[in-house]
Amino acid sequence: MARHLAQPSHRRRRSKLPAAVAAGTTALALAGAGLALTAGGAGAAVGNLVTNGGFEAGNLSGWTCTGTASAASSPVHAGSYALSAAPSSSDTAECTQTVSVLPNTSYTLAGFVQGPYVYLGARGTGSTDPSTWSSQSSWNQLSTTFTTGASTNSITLYVHGWYGQAAYNADDITLTGPGGTASPSSSPTSPKPSTSASASPTSSPTSSPTSSPTSSPTSSPTSSPTSSPTPPNGNLPKHLLTGYWQNFDNGAPVQKLRDVQSAYDVIAVSFADATGTPGAISFTLDPALSSKLGGYTDADFRADIAAKHAAGKRVVLSVGGQNGAISVANASAAANFANTAYALVQQYGFDGVDIDLENGVDPTYMSQALHTLQSKVGANFVLTMAPETIGMYSTAGAYFQLALNTKDILTVVNTQFYNSGGMNGCDGKVYTQGTVDFITAQVCTHIQGGLRPDQVGIGVPASSQAAGGGYVNSTVVNNALDCLATGTHCGSFVPPTKWPTIRGAMTWSTNWDLKNGNDFSTNVGAHAHAMP
Repeated sequence: MARHLAQPSHRRRRSKLPAAVAAGTTALALAGAGLALTAGGAGAAVGNLVTNGGFEAGNLSGWTCTGTASAASSPVHAGSYALSAAPSSSDTAECTQTVSVLPNTSYTLAGFVQGPYVYLGARGTGSTDPSTWSSQSSWNQLSTTFTTGASTNSITLYVHGWYGQAAYNADDITLTGPGGTASPSSSPTSPKPSTSASASPTSSPTSSPTSSPTSSPTSSPTSSPTSSPTPPNGNLPKHLLTGYWQNFDNGAPVQKLRDVQSAYDVIAVSFADATGTPGAISFTLDPALSSKLGGYTDADFRADIAAKHAAGKRVVLSVGGQNGAISVANASAAANFANTAYALVQQYGFDGVDIDLENGVDPTYMSQALHTLQSKVGANFVLTMAPETIGMYSTAGAYFQLALNTKDILTVVNTQFYNSGGMNGCDGKVYTQGTVDFITAQVCTHIQGGLRPDQVGIGVPASSQAAGGGYVNSTVVNNALDCLATGTHCGSFVPPTKWPTIRGAMTWSTNWDLKNGNDFSTNVGAHAHAMP
């Protein structure tokens, strides 16, 4: 969410540029070492299984590509050639190669890429399909590991860009492990994102994804939950309004926390800061903001949190934002996160945390950290999340996995339904952001992916200045809530069932809402709170 005026996403202090740090981009030098752990391939030769992975043939031999793609002499990572591919508004310029592998065997996939939103992964592994990505102007290595399923004899590797983005490059792609005995073709064997759509993707992501959109849901479960048990973090309204309060000045009106509009049930204080210790976080009122508010002190802020509690509200500390480089990638970092977050809960009276990490997330260790924190805080711990749309595109994505891993303590996921361009909904069709269809078709994906309806909310910017794209007025948000809850006021997409416990809506930010005449808090707030 933006610190600077009219910048997209949850961008925060000091930078106007999109984040370029991605989950999983740390290089693992296993490919060069030629090592792979094998469970079912003892005695098999271990090596690089990719044909023409360096594109040194001067052509795309071994690869099947969509869109505009070629082996180019510049730029290259090494050798004389590299892949150059240009996505369009309706195509990701994907190149695939099917490789013979052994069942129950571990493999390492790696490659060097450069360009906006470049994805590397594998499909048809028989287990959790791996994917990793980056968005950098210089060459950087992506690497991921996976273990094949018990009956898997071939997999399909892929590399692709993203709709409407500039051209990307890839080079020196390797799959390290023992080769299989099948005779695979170079044709893809798994579906790609649907391009047969009711609406074309007309714009592109303007903030960093957290996972790769490697497949689109094309069918619906035969039944969906319509009710749910009371979440552990009770004492909250059935339908929530969540708003982010800015601990900085980016052109929106500044507010003291006490002045946040009364319609907001959950207020997310933006943002916690990283420290020099991995996983650890801190929080300090922005001195410039305090000065602009006439000397707003730490004691004033804590008193305001107490006053919001007295009014029945919850206040959480948001962790991340577009520039919030907070990494919880091992057990030590998870402990550091839980301990420092709990210290801030005790110091200020926060009710929990909001996870808004837009530079990648480790679902295993962040889940561990959040469960530890919840055990310290207790049953009324509030856990919210605000992933970017692409982070909740597929259950294979790290952010979606985090939501599922914390389902037992999760209050609500308010996905940012903006700054994302057109994306596939749960019916496999592409819907354009800024519409009822886009919102409802994405929510459908989240619920069909395993979240309870009461754990899913709608995230939108409070004004056209608050994000780079995707703003909708309060009527559209209310129509989306009605469509999801009762099947009324839908667009062309009608959910396969009704979800009357849909949790509510979120906006970035309470400050931009004030700038926009309180349209969101007044109208969406009244509508959500009146829902049965």
